[in-house]
Amino acid sequence: MRLRVQGGEPLTGMYRPTGSSNAAVALIAAALLTDELVTLHNVPNTASTRAMIELAGRIGGALDVQPGGTVQFSSPQIIRRTLDRADVNGLVSSLLFIAPILARRQYVRAEIDFPLNRVRTHLEALHDLGIEVIATEGAIECRASAWGKRDVILLQSSVTATEIVMMLAACLGQETIVHNAACEPHVQELGALLVSMGARIDGIGSNVLKIFGSPTLAGAEATIGPDHIEAASVAAFIALSGGRAQIDGVRGGDLRMIDKIYRRIGIALDIDSTLIFVPRHDQLEVSTRDEDVDGAIETAPWPGFPSDLIATATVVATQTRGTLLIHEKLFNNRLIFIDKLNAMGAQIVLCDPHRAIVVGPTPLRSIYMDSPDVRAGLGMLGAALIAQGESVIDNAQVLGNSFENVVQKFQALGAQITIE
Repeated sequence: MRLRVQGGEPLTGMYRPTGSSNAAVALIAAALLTDELVTLHNVPNTASTRAMIELAGRIGGALDVQPGGTVQFSSPQIIRRTLDRADVNGLVSSLLFIAPILARRQYVRAEIDFPLNRVRTHLEALHDLGIEVIATEGAIECRASAWGKRDVILLQSSVTATEIVMMLAACLGQETIVHNAACEPHVQELGALLVSMGARIDGIGSNVLKIFGSPTLAGAEATIGPDHIEAASVAAFIALSGGRAQIDGVRGGDLRMIDKIYRRIGIALDIDSTLIFVPRHDQLEVSTRDEDVDGAIETAPWPGFPSDLIATATVVATQTRGTLLIHEKLFNNRLIFIDKLNAMGAQIVLCDPHRAIVVGPTPLRSIYMDSPDVRAGLGMLGAALIAQGESVIDNAQVLGNSFENVVQKFQALGAQITIE
């Protein structure tokens, strides 16, 4: 998909983010932990959720996909114990199905087409739970049995690893303590679903979980919460455009650190429990403390500033008066979009794969670009919306991996975007 974006239009009106894809993929996998009915509401229609729903059907879930984002799962049997390469298809999130297959069939084989190093934390966590793991380049085999008490610490606070451990502990463990657990909003939603299915989990929202499992989980019903990454990105781009708008249906508690960092780089939002009001911003300026010479944006595990917003924050930095250090501490290759912003007129020095210095403000001009992934893609769309002239974005279909109809919703705010 190709987008033609005419920049310089103020964005105004009402916006509502859809359900979180990150939450949806975990809850879809959890729905197969039981043979009883599980109903999920507000499931976003994204490429990642569609892939997970289709894979759930191939594994044994009987599906009823209803209009409006409601999906019902009934899984009397898990009919497969192998995830082949076509099933995995490069998506680490597909490995979430390891949990329901292991819990209900005690054995799983997953064929992978990415390096084992990407799932090292996941594999070590499984081993620490007492699960037999045989890993070779190209495949992972696991055998599991129930356990009494386990106390594990994750190598990294990985979302997917935490979710796999939570699901297995809810089914196979009597008592499982998990240290260095991820605690993002989507992980908390998985915890809430597992509790409603019959597990007991202490510490949801913290990095230490104590999980008391149940050998038989019951059916349940859950509504997937709004995507805080989508809401925060859209709020930033509305502010940069010189418009004013209201973003409805958010969870204000998910935005506390984002709001704090945004204020340091000149964006002041009015946020309550369910609403963001974006006032008109005439000029953005870095807010520094007396002891600081320059400002900094640093990513960190939740509740720190999310890595998924680093592209958006960098675009904001190009329009903020002052000098900002962008420090991506969590992942490699998250700053690969810097060259595109420089081509648009930004003044950014890439110090190394994790750090960049941005001097602003600089007017951005339109260019041709391709979107490398969904995280950078939304930032590039935001840059095009505030640039002068018409930008062309190729490979824009990646935005649909995690965000439902985000282009059409920008159009409803007044953005001049043509889809080709």
